[in-house]
Amino acid sequence: MSPAQSSPAEAAETYDVVVVGAGFAGMYMLHRLRGLGFSARVYEQGGGVGGTWYWNRYPGARCDVESMQYSYSFSEELQQEWDWSERYAPQAEILKYANHVADRFDLRRDIQFDTRVERAVFDERGKRWSVTISDGRTVQAQFVVLATGCLSNARKPDINGLENFKGPVYHTGNWPHEPVDFSGQRVGLIGTGSSGIQSAPIIAEQAKHLTVFQRTANFSIPARNAALSAGDRDAFRKNYPEVRRFAREVARNGIFAEQPDRGALDDSDDTRRGKYEKRWEHGGLTFMYAYNNLGLDRTANDTAADFVRGKITEIVKDPATAKLLQPNSHPIGTKRICIDTDYFVTFNRPNVSLVDIKTTPIEEVTAHTVRVAGKDHEVDALVLATGFDAMTGSVAKIDIRGREGWTLNQKWAEGPKTYLGLMSAGFPNLFIITGPGSPSVLSNMIVSIEQHVDWIADCLTNMRKRGLATIEAGGDAEEKWVAHVNEVAQGTLYPQANSWYMGANIPSKPRIFMPYIGGVGTYRRICDEVAAKGYEGFVMEADAAAPGRDGVGQGCMTPA
Repeated sequence: MSPAQSSPAEAAETYDVVVVGAGFAGMYMLHRLRGLGFSARVYEQGGGVGGTWYWNRYPGARCDVESMQYSYSFSEELQQEWDWSERYAPQAEILKYANHVADRFDLRRDIQFDTRVERAVFDERGKRWSVTISDGRTVQAQFVVLATGCLSNARKPDINGLENFKGPVYHTGNWPHEPVDFSGQRVGLIGTGSSGIQSAPIIAEQAKHLTVFQRTANFSIPARNAALSAGDRDAFRKNYPEVRRFAREVARNGIFAEQPDRGALDDSDDTRRGKYEKRWEHGGLTFMYAYNNLGLDRTANDTAADFVRGKITEIVKDPATAKLLQPNSHPIGTKRICIDTDYFVTFNRPNVSLVDIKTTPIEEVTAHTVRVAGKDHEVDALVLATGFDAMTGSVAKIDIRGREGWTLNQKWAEGPKTYLGLMSAGFPNLFIITGPGSPSVLSNMIVSIEQHVDWIADCLTNMRKRGLATIEAGGDAEEKWVAHVNEVAQGTLYPQANSWYMGANIPSKPRIFMPYIGGVGTYRRICDEVAAKGYEGFVMEADAAAPGRDGVGQGCMTPA
């Protein structure tokens, strides 16, 4: 599997692997491939590395996983040398880290920026992919790895008259690279998911007036962000082996934290409230770690949800506004819980107002207003915090054609189907990093990224050793895995929420629970067992040029 031109008719450039995307997944995939002697080329539509953190530059953008854990573990030197400045790293610092990694491991020479992958077509006879990029060229590769990210395809809402607005319109997922100053402006913020919750306090400090248009109230926990001292960093670094092991093997979401040993109803009311208070004061995603059945039992979940709703009542002075900000449409945690800095207290400011667009949706946007229930709200600028076409959106933008010209979009029209979230039947040698059917967005993304990249790298090495040309998901194995993913999800409260986990934020998108909720450690063990059993459930085909190597002849085989 070395790059070589067998005839002048072939594309000028041929690689073992084409990687789509230069975020944290694409960069680590490139690093591993290089180390194993595979030739690779990465195509990135942005002007730099960083993926999500390259695009999402909105005010207040920061990670909701603590910085000492939202980082690569593959290099001990990298772990020890990089100094995170805050408990939760801001976007600019994460992007700086991504650039440091790209420079430290000399990755840029194999990345082509400002380049979209438009099309990828599998040649069944030649057993390779033809990949067409936005400059019109076509390159060839034996394998394609989609490192396109789960939250990288910004969704512009379908609002009547939006194109008529005369002021600037910003999307949090595609923010300008130069600073935006809202001083003296009346700003309309549409959307109260994580991006809206993070940006609202910052915009409110600048703007003459901020009007927040809320369709769905969200649960949010204080971040309690703070500077990290040298002592904080050193203590964490000394414990990194255990932190990383625990995140990979024990924690359901890949985050090192104290694990609960009981359900919410096993404690008295006072004891339970004390635990919630302690978690609230500590801040962060681990609020949901207070008890082990908050995602499983609605009565238990209600105790946590009621606690947070009570906190909103305490913080927000106007009772009507507080009531609107209290989530009541879904169990707490079934949409990714938000973490914030002064979000709820922002609504106590005299220059901030909240408009409910759930009961009375936006009628239209005019040249200078947003009209709701017949009332015009005058705004000079609009900020769309309307999220992403998650999990599948970035893949769907590429015309991917597998066996017999069947497109991936056609196959996934009724919902994405994968085996282990890694491959989809009918599309040989096409890998997906943190795809639907894997823990991905329910986890610390870098933990899941590293696991997928390592699994793919080991798989390619195994194929090279055995003289195999193709691998793809078996149809039966895929159907069983999709059924398993859904069965596990149905045993939880998660499907009760109209969340982007279900594709519910995209009109006409099928309602199917996309990530695997069985836990990071459980999922890792399943993947490792599949590989140990000769890639059970995958269909492999030998390289015709190397018959008999490692006991594998030509034709198809399904390893047992």
